[in-house]
Amino acid sequence: MNTHDFSAPLRHISKDGNAYGRPTHYSDDELTKVGPQTPCGEMMRRYWHPVACSKDVGSTPQNVRVLGEDLILFRDGHGRAGLLTPRCIHRGTSLYYGKVEKDGIRCCYHGWQFDVEGRCLDMPCEPAGSTFKERVRQPWYPVEELYGLVFAYMGPPEKKPLLPRWDILENLGPDEKILNIGPSGFGVGGDESARVVPWSWLQDYENTMDPFHVPILHARFTEVHFVPEMAIMPDVTYALTELGLHYSAYRKLEDGRELDRVSPCILPNVRSVPSVTLQSGLSERIGWVVPSDDSSHLLFHAIRVHKDVSDWKTTRSRKWSEMTPEERQKYPGDWEAQEGQGPISLHSEEHLGASDKGIIMLRKLLKKQIELVQQGKDPIGVYFEESKKVLNTGSGNFFR
Repeated sequence: MNTHDFSAPLRHISKDGNAYGRPTHYSDDELTKVGPQTPCGEMMRRYWHPVACSKDVGSTPQNVRVLGEDLILFRDGHGRAGLLTPRCIHRGTSLYYGKVEKDGIRCCYHGWQFDVEGRCLDMPCEPAGSTFKERVRQPWYPVEELYGLVFAYMGPPEKKPLLPRWDILENLGPDEKILNIGPSGFGVGGDESARVVPWSWLQDYENTMDPFHVPILHARFTEVHFVPEMAIMPDVTYALTELGLHYSAYRKLEDGRELDRVSPCILPNVRSVPSVTLQSGLSERIGWVVPSDDSSHLLFHAIRVHKDVSDWKTTRSRKWSEMTPEERQKYPGDWEAQEGQGPISLHSEEHLGASDKGIIMLRKLLKKQIELVQQGKDPIGVYFEESKKVLNTGSGNFFR
């Protein structure tokens, strides 16, 4: 494992900056590797993660890759969602080719049938009266549905926390609904049709704690992506919270108003970004940056909207899919900036400055949670008491 202090300044650069002879650089494995038995992967497995929108889960089995594991997701005839490992425990063929029935999914090869918790219900080729099916079980993960999303818990059963609820998605009014987006590349202002974002989850997530890219990338570099006020360089403060950390970006606007734009990272991979149109008040959306594997991730959003809103649109003048490669090079956004870091950024070659304080704090806080899990303790934001089931985001645009 790479144990370099990635927040420390680098000392191995030639005096004139010549590229020849530079060292081989590497990524921070502790934060980017998410498979089973990896430090970050085990920490991530102490939380619930969305794996699909409820409306997209039906009787056709679908492949899902989360935290480096390939899984099969389906909904049985009773309406229950199931998340099983794909290789049938009989002879190993994939349940992707299985048939979903009332009580579960049946393997195409020899007809073994499993319910949503992996219990074997039927073995049509075994002798009558055989109890073999009672002694085997297809590996499975628990799922729950909330806010129109299917959430999975992939950690130790004895450590399973409550599935959290979020204050800004509760108590909907009669003219409100929750809009779901995902998995999609839309969250980084990129390919609306992409189900998987082809780079490390960390690059996307830590961008949330980078307020200084907003006035440059989104306002000054080529064109205004959001609103002109975003071009004002903010005064930024950072603070640890009960659930992670947030920044407050203060701007004094030309019309005399003062704005505190508060954006949190809620560990391990949740965010609530305030409206980019500077709509006053609390944010109305929650987003999840879910690692698919080490070098790709899934994005999900749950957004509180009025019922007459049929879609959630970017404020950019053109959709990413309508732009040519030349236009994307000339007018880059978050997608291009993060993709340009590579599938997994080489953290050892970074030079972090004062404006990167939020990035440094986030990485240290994530590593602290990894350490807690390794010590057998519970990481931040994991609750088992009903009294703490509804969590506050604190995100929004606050004017004064």
